[in-house]
Amino acid sequence: MTTPERTVVPTLFPPPGYAHAAVVEAGTRLAFMAGSVPLDPEGKLVGEGDVSRQTAQVIANLDEALRAVGSDLSQVVASTVYVVGDGSAALTEAWEVVRGCDLHAGPHTSTLLGVSCLGYPGQLVEITATAVVPERP
Repeated sequence: MTTPERTVVPTLFPPPGYAHAAVVEAGTRLAFMAGSVPLDPEGKLVGEGDVSRQTAQVIANLDEALRAVGSDLSQVVASTVYVVGDGSAALTEAWEVVRGCDLHAGPHTSTLLGVSCLGYPGQLVEITATAVVPERP
């Protein structure tokens, strides 16, 4: 199994809970995940108006999708977290949920972005990710 090499560059400002870079040996299977959204299996929005609840649902959906391809949250090497909001409060709220889950186990490279809207009515959070798919024994 190839383990991602995560690097925090000592000459740069220390990132709050993520790595500056993640390197994976060539030949490793990677999963490029579509944006995970806060919908339940019936397509209903979970946590209307609640950034924390939506973030938790997004992470649960991402984990399920990763497991379906033979990976999991701990194998994520890069993610982008999109949060609807016009200030840093919503971003901070979403990031606290990310920091408290297995997605943060890496740490992996990550970008946190504030956006004006996302694809589904009422959607406040979306996460895209790239993960290593470990070789099966």
